[in-house]
Amino acid sequence: MITTRGDDRGSFRRRFRGGLILLYLRIAWYGFRRHSAYRSAAFAGAFTNAVFGILRAYVLIALWNARPGLAGYDLADAVTFCFLSQAFIGPMQLFGGGLELSGRVRSGDVAVDLVRPASLQLWSLADDVGRAAYLFLLRSLPPTAVGAALFGLVLPSGPAAWLSFTAGLALGVVVSFGWRYLVALSACWFMDDRGMQSLSLILTLFFSGMVLPLNLFPGWLGDLARALPWSAMVQVPADLYLGKRDILDALGFQAAWAVALLALGALATSAARRKVVIQGG
Repeated sequence: MITTRGDDRGSFRRRFRGGLILLYLRIAWYGFRRHSAYRSAAFAGAFTNAVFGILRAYVLIALWNARPGLAGYDLADAVTFCFLSQAFIGPMQLFGGGLELSGRVRSGDVAVDLVRPASLQLWSLADDVGRAAYLFLLRSLPPTAVGAALFGLVLPSGPAAWLSFTAGLALGVVVSFGWRYLVALSACWFMDDRGMQSLSLILTLFFSGMVLPLNLFPGWLGDLARALPWSAMVQVPADLYLGKRDILDALGFQAAWAVALLALGALATSAARRKVVIQGG
């Protein structure tokens, strides 16, 4: 059999892509194992989430007793939404951070990251997926179990609802990463990214549904909040869990924002290759 040069190049590309996929899977596993070294911190976070979930639940119980059916939720839905939002704090990294990129920009180590044959963005995404998976197990499930034991949470109606919720949760993690990656990479243009991190924290908490379900926001503010990417992190996955939103519409909305943010991240990474600000050292 005669092998042409084109066949050699095609075979090399397939092996190279297969090697990159294996690399990203290993990076995800590394991220999972790296965060598993901080079990005490994860359990402390789970305890904190459970306590604040209980406090928030009683506030919502008082509100829904006064206004039954508010925002299209009954009382059980509202309490379930409360504990779901608490469970999303860790995997979605709703309070910001979770990426080492901004620190590596300040130290200058990002210069090494940018010359690797692997994509800096996909490398960071793989590591963040591993982190999210670990925190889901240790910081999401325990508070939810506490809420179920104390208040009796609503369960999805069937396998399709479970599958759609799982897909929504995964897409929410990608949307969260896409936004946090852009915020972290802004350190290439700003001498100090703490202002961007603080602004990101406010926007994420307010527009994700973490503080209150976005269905409670009136008029144009509610329409705007539900159309922004932060709603894909809490409101949309919670509505999929509760069966309050069309599955294809919800997943399409999340996927569109995931693609848009990753595309913006790729453009910002390309620009960062030409403008790396090294502070100190």
